[in-house]
Amino acid sequence: MGRVLVVGSGGREHALATRFNQSPSVETVYIAPGSPCMDDVATLVDIDALDFEALKAFALKHAIDLVVVGPEIPLVQGIQDAFKDTNICVFGPSKYCANLEGSKAFAKEMMKQANIKTAGYETFDDVTQAIAYAKTKTYPLVLKASGLAAGKGVVIVNCFEDAESELHHMMTHNKFEDAGNVVVIEDFLEGEEFSYLCLVSHDTIIPLQVSQDHKRAFDHDEGPNTGGMGAYTPVDSITDDDLNCALNDVVKPIVSTLLNQGHPYTGVLYAGLMKTKDGIQVIEFNVRFGDPETEVLMLALESDLYQVIMDLMSGKKTELQWTKDYVIGAVLASQGYPDAYQKGAVIKGLETLKTPVFHMGTTRNDHGVIATGGRVLFVTARADTLQKAQAMLYQEIDKIDCDALFYRRDIGFHNS
Repeated sequence: MGRVLVVGSGGREHALATRFNQSPSVETVYIAPGSPCMDDVATLVDIDALDFEALKAFALKHAIDLVVVGPEIPLVQGIQDAFKDTNICVFGPSKYCANLEGSKAFAKEMMKQANIKTAGYETFDDVTQAIAYAKTKTYPLVLKASGLAAGKGVVIVNCFEDAESELHHMMTHNKFEDAGNVVVIEDFLEGEEFSYLCLVSHDTIIPLQVSQDHKRAFDHDEGPNTGGMGAYTPVDSITDDDLNCALNDVVKPIVSTLLNQGHPYTGVLYAGLMKTKDGIQVIEFNVRFGDPETEVLMLALESDLYQVIMDLMSGKKTELQWTKDYVIGAVLASQGYPDAYQKGAVIKGLETLKTPVFHMGTTRNDHGVIATGGRVLFVTARADTLQKAQAMLYQEIDKIDCDALFYRRDIGFHNS
């Protein structure tokens, strides 16, 4: 019987801990640091996700078999490397490989070496040169902070004046702190986005079912980019040919390129892809389970995730089993998110919901469940059609009583 430590404290980690807790192969699930509303599926451990030495000491003391890291920051800062001198399995990439997410400039260079299709781009660390380049371009244009910005570091601009202003915000006024010191300016791609996540160990790759995230804050894909406001799986408009292309022309080449450089990839490789008239192109790579894609994928997955990962780490590939249902979910976020938002609102009515709810940014006190994050709750539903799942989702959300939260009402609708 295995012992699992999940690192992180959001909805993704709640979903992972729930999945491991359901495994007949798992004896105990710990989550560090987690949050109080996750204590029904895991034992909370009061250790920060970036305190690698304390996490390692805990894992050794409690004979942990598998560490699964949710957020990107511990991976980019080298949590896998910190565990190298132990026999504990850490399912996440090395610090070097994590640069695929930690540096968009690095990711673009790796894509060039691997001959992977992506938007045309240039990289700048000087704002004057960036502005001069932007003046030569056609619009819309995509500006990306190269570093980590919690999913908010991408801005689409429709004219040069907006580009000039935004580049100053990013590079001169530190809108994204150090993440915007280097900016990637990309050509705008048109098409349908989808999330293609794979479990990887060296050259063994297990794709997960395709899902779709909703990045913009408001209905009809309006408003600023966020960490994600909803997701659903599967995505009917993405064909088997599209998925074969994603595997053979994107994931396999990047994994092979890293392996040939002496940096074998372990963990989740998340390709954010665009289906365009010119084929599948890469928008970005992430090096961890997506949030909120993980919440719907874990509900759709019927295989034993713990056994799948442990077998994968020993070189064995498992054919994953999935529900035939559609699974959908929407984020309830604090008013003001992704900009400044208020904390402390009391959330009522959760006990009346009949579908799974994952806690993204909450705590619990004498008043009940309290909103503490920008993204607060992830409410889910499942049914044999996407339309039924959507109807059920919004019926469940309507049971929640909290004026301080908002959500999108169009999750999955452009594909239904």
